[in-house]
Amino acid sequence: MAVFKIPFILCQLFWAMKDVDHIHLRCPGNMGLLGCFVQMFFPNKTKSAKYAGNWDPQSKQPWTYRLQKYILVSTFLSRNIQVLVYGYWENQSKNLKSFFTATYSDSEKELIIKKNIDQTMEFAFAGSLVEGKNPIYAVRLIEQLVKKGNKAVLNIYGEGIERDSLENYIAANQLQNIVFLHGNQDKETLKKAYQKSHFVILPSKSEGWPKAIAEGMFWGCIPIATKVSCVPFMLDYGKRGIVLNMNLEKDRDQIIDFLDEKLFLETSKRVADWSQYYTIEIFEAELKKVLEK
Repeated sequence: MAVFKIPFILCQLFWAMKDVDHIHLRCPGNMGLLGCFVQMFFPNKTKSAKYAGNWDPQSKQPWTYRLQKYILVSTFLSRNIQVLVYGYWENQSKNLKSFFTATYSDSEKELIIKKNIDQTMEFAFAGSLVEGKNPIYAVRLIEQLVKKGNKAVLNIYGEGIERDSLENYIAANQLQNIVFLHGNQDKETLKKAYQKSHFVILPSKSEGWPKAIAEGMFWGCIPIATKVSCVPFMLDYGKRGIVLNMNLEKDRDQIIDFLDEKLFLETSKRVADWSQYYTIEIFEAELKKVLEK
């Protein structure tokens, strides 16, 4: 049935785009794909597109995602457009504009000084409990730290189909006093969790702009994340956090290095300084520039 509706949807998109001064697309997605095709008929209108997924050309993605990227990046097929993408990429088209997203405002900025890293390392994981977010790796990594003689706790915020398997693993390995599942929580609870944590961890398999990492960094948490999407850029390729090798022993040892209080505090400040630039006010100002062009 969807195939028969596509011509009707394309016609609706055409007439809608014809009557506006600025066209904005949100990709990747089914409507975004159709919009990519229709916008070609309006080369003189100002346009913008937000690509909310992983822009990394080397990543494995559905062919429809790759098609949307191909159309958007082409200066012949997509004219007079700014495509907002996460991260900086080599040899990127003049259509592309590196962008970001934001959670906190200027008024929420605080001077962050973390304490007691030498007593108990506190980790926060925030995200859906699904295979793609890989929460079990976070649990196993903290387990390795404790086995090595370090004091550490992991607080997990979120729900998902992996909750049962996580609970079973925690029980089987007697981690009840180390790993805590808090379920879904509101913004204020997460804010307090980041404020008291030393690290924010997200061993995800795919991301766009990983909100949990950016939020944790805002409060001075050392980010621990996989090398996906714009994460290496966010972590300044390891200078602003830990890029996971997905090897438990190597990743454990990277974390242990931060028991050096001077290294930890210097990195925490660098992390907060970077993330606290990307506020809602800056986001709105940059978005206004895009729409005015």
